Amino acid sequence: MPRAPRRMGSADVLWLTMDRPNNLMVVVSVVLLGSVPDWDRVRRLLLTRLVDPYPVFSQRPKRSGRVLGRYRWEDDPDFDLERHVRRATLSGRGTPAQADTELQAYIEEQLSRPFDRTRPLWEAHLVDGHGSGAALVFRSHHALADGIALTRVLLGLTEDDGGVPGDLEGPAADTDLSTLPLGVPATTGPVSSALRLARVTTRAAWARLRDKGSRAVVRDAASLALRTGQVVSDLLLTTSPPSAVGGVPGRAKRVVWTQPVPLAGLKGVGRLVGATLNDVLVGAVAGALHDYQHEHGQPPADLVTMVPVNVRPLDEPLPAELGNRFALVFLRLPSGDATPLGRLALAKSRMDWLKASPEAALTFALISVIGRFPATIQRRVVDFFADKAIGVTTNVAGPRRVRHLAGVPVTGVLGWVPGSGRHTLGFCIVTYDDAVRIGIMGDESVVPDPEALLAALEDGLSTLDRIGTDSRTAPRRRRPRS
Repeated sequence: MPRAPRRMGSADVLWLTMDRPNNLMVVVSVVLLGSVPDWDRVRRLLLTRLVDPYPVFSQRPKRSGRVLGRYRWEDDPDFDLERHVRRATLSGRGTPAQADTELQAYIEEQLSRPFDRTRPLWEAHLVDGHGSGAALVFRSHHALADGIALTRVLLGLTEDDGGVPGDLEGPAADTDLSTLPLGVPATTGPVSSALRLARVTTRAAWARLRDKGSRAVVRDAASLALRTGQVVSDLLLTTSPPSAVGGVPGRAKRVVWTQPVPLAGLKGVGRLVGATLNDVLVGAVAGALHDYQHEHGQPPADLVTMVPVNVRPLDEPLPAELGNRFALVFLRLPSGDATPLGRLALAKSRMDWLKASPEAALTFALISVIGRFPATIQRRVVDFFADKAIGVTTNVAGPRRVRHLAGVPVTGVLGWVPGSGRHTLGFCIVTYDDAVRIGIMGDESVVPDPEALLAALEDGLSTLDRIGTDSRTAPRRRRPRS
C-alpha cells in the first residue's frame, strides 16, 4: 500500500539542492570483505535490513508545487531493488596493495555520476575479485541521511559471531569530536531544536561547574561567554591559506587509503602527552599535509578542515525516516609544525578547545535555518563557509570486534562524505577491530597525486606507532631510595 508523501526536513533539502557537477552531494562507503559472499544473500540483506525498515530507500524526492523551495519524499511506484544493485568483478590478481588500486580505480569511475532524481537516490555495487575477497561499495545522496546514520545502517547489514546485527558500539573514553553525541531532545522545529541543543550543551557545562564554588563558576561562565564570541568571530573570519591542495575543483576525484594500522602503538604515543587516539590521528593527517606542502615547494601552513559532529544519540535506535542531524566545526590542522609530537600537542589543544566551545550548537542552528532559504541564497551561504576549508575530515569509531556480512568476515570499512564549494581534499578515519584505516579523496585537477599524500601519511603513522610501541616496552626506571 502506497505511503503518504512525507515532508523533507530543512537540512535534507539543503543537501539535496547543493549538488554541483564538480562536487556531488553523495556519501561513498566501502565495506571490505575477506571472501566472496553469496550475492543473493547480500541482496536479501539489502531488502530486509535497508529498504524495508527505512522507507527513504524506496522513495524519491519531489518538489512541492504549493510552497517555493519545499520538497517531500514520495514512494517510487515502480521501485525495483535490481535498479539499485550492480555487480562487478575485478581481476583478483596481485598484491593487497595492487588489489586496492584496482578497487580504487573502480570507485573513481562511479564518483562523478549523478543520481536519477526520478528514482530513490542510492545504489550498492557488489564487487568481487578484490584479491581473494570482495567489497560492497555503497553510494547514497546526502539528502537521505548524514554519514554517521548511513554508517549505522550499513553496519546493520553485518552480524557479530552470535548472529546479532551490528551497529556502532558507542564512543570510547578516547573518542573523537565527530562521534560525540550532544543529546538533542525531540522538538518541533529546526530553530527550536538548535536553541535546545545550545541549552543542553550549556547545562552540561554548568553541571560540571556547580561544585567548584562561586568564583570558579563566575570565571568559567565568563570563559564560556568569551568562547561564544570567539566562535562567532572564527565562523566569520576563518580562512585556509593558499596551499598545494587549494584550487578550483573539477569533476574527477581520486581515492586512496592506508593499510590497517594497529591501535596499540598509536594509543601509546597519545598517553605520552595525555592525548586521545583521535588527537593522534588528527596529528598524523596534519603531518601528511605538512610533508605534501613541503614536497610541492610551498612553505607548510596550518590548513583548515571541517569536522562533522553527530547530534544523534548513539544509544538510541535510528528513526525510520533517517535524515540529517549533525553540525560542522572548523578545525585548523597543525600542518605547519615540523615535528610529530609538536603536531600532536597542537592537535590536542585545538580539539580540546572545540569540545568545550559552543561552535557545534551554532552551526547546527545555521544548517537548520539555511535549508529554509531559496536555493540561490543557500548556495551563497554554503559557499561562504565551505570556502574557508580545504574539505571535510570524518572520524568514525567502528566496531571493536570482527563483524560478518552474509556470512563472510568484514576486514575493513571506509566512507567519505562529500565536499562543497571549493573543497578539494577529504579524509575519512575509521577504527575497526583494533586497527585504523585512513582514506583520502582528492580532486584530480588540484591533487593529482594522492599517492604522495598517502605515502606521507603511512610514514607518519609508522613513526607514531614506533614511538608509542617503544614507550610501552621501554623498562621503567626505578626511583632511587631516599
